[in-house]
Amino acid sequence: MPHIECAGVKIELDDEGYLANIDSWNEAVAQALARKEGIEELTRDRMDIIHFMREYYKQHNAFPVLRGVCLRVHQSKDCYSEKFIDPLKAWKIAGLPKPDEHVVAEIRGEGGVT
Repeated sequence: MPHIECAGVKIELDDEGYLANIDSWNEAVAQALARKEGIEELTRDRMDIIHFMREYYKQHNAFPVLRGVCLRVHQSKDCYSEKFIDPLKAWKIAGLPKPDEHVVAEIRGEGGVT
């Protein structure tokens, strides 16, 4: 199984780079996942987005409405695309499980899957 190293500890990932265990996440793991995704720095604004996504997932077991994320973290309405470009990268860095195909299709502008 793929993994990343964080503070001398192997953190297991699935085949697409999502954390195998949501409880393995912490901010250091987020930094390592971000580097793996080509994002060198997790600014305070980015971390606010990531923390909100984690909390939302814990409460609702779902991917949040993207514009709602920005509203809740008091950033511009397109903060997710301004800060991450790809919301799925933010989701992955947040250490959350891969969203189902319907959510992925909706995020990519494919209108969901029927």
